[in-house]
Amino acid sequence: MRKTALITGGTRGIGLGIAKKLAQEGIDLALNGVRPESDVEDILEELRKTGVRVAYFPGNIAKKADREMILSGIKEKFGSLNFLINNAGVAPRVRADVLEVAEEDFDHLMDINLRGTFFLTQAIANWMLELKKAGDSSDFSIVTITSVSAKLASTNRAAYCMAKSGLSMMSQVFAVRLAEVGIPVFEIQPGVIETDMTEKVKEIYQDRIQKGLTLEPRMGKPEDIGKIVAALLRGDLSYATGQIIAVDGGMMVGRL
Repeated sequence: MRKTALITGGTRGIGLGIAKKLAQEGIDLALNGVRPESDVEDILEELRKTGVRVAYFPGNIAKKADREMILSGIKEKFGSLNFLINNAGVAPRVRADVLEVAEEDFDHLMDINLRGTFFLTQAIANWMLELKKAGDSSDFSIVTITSVSAKLASTNRAAYCMAKSGLSMMSQVFAVRLAEVGIPVFEIQPGVIETDMTEKVKEIYQDRIQKGLTLEPRMGKPEDIGKIVAALLRGDLSYATGQIIAVDGGMMVGRL
């Protein structure tokens, strides 16, 4: 039976790296983003060449109406959903000191990165439960992409760190709630990954990496995250629901 994954923020950066790896696994793709479909058509066609079904569902997950539209579109196109990959998120509009963060900037980031992700996960978890009750014996799982910023504080990215920390607890709560029905939930904490989001600070991070920020002397690639997600969805890490997997080049390893 064909399996389907929804990847939010799935047409660029880490999300696209995940999409490419899942396509190689033969998993059909429901991709979400905020750009018009015409802007991502080349990406969709590239993924379709692998032989999987690919559909794009534009929408801002911070908005209830958009979340409902995304879900109804997936139900119409694919009929069911096996995997949710929470990846969509935005960087701070302004990298302001924690003492100077503007309330509107805080709300903008939290609405997308935390609130929208939580309520999308809630809706899809309930749909998965309905599919289970209807006798669907397929595999189901939820993976949330957070960040090392869930644990490492940045004084000029306070809201971002707080949102990622909140998502980390969200993953734990859903892992506890869904364990009884056999739906595993995982969290992946990427380190410094080479994407359009980090492009403006790439040179800064590369310099810090050469000075020992990470154990592996390089920035991560989106495919590094994709490989881990593929392994999780294959069931390679069974008996491990609720676990946090750091893909950070050894950044968070304590050293003397």
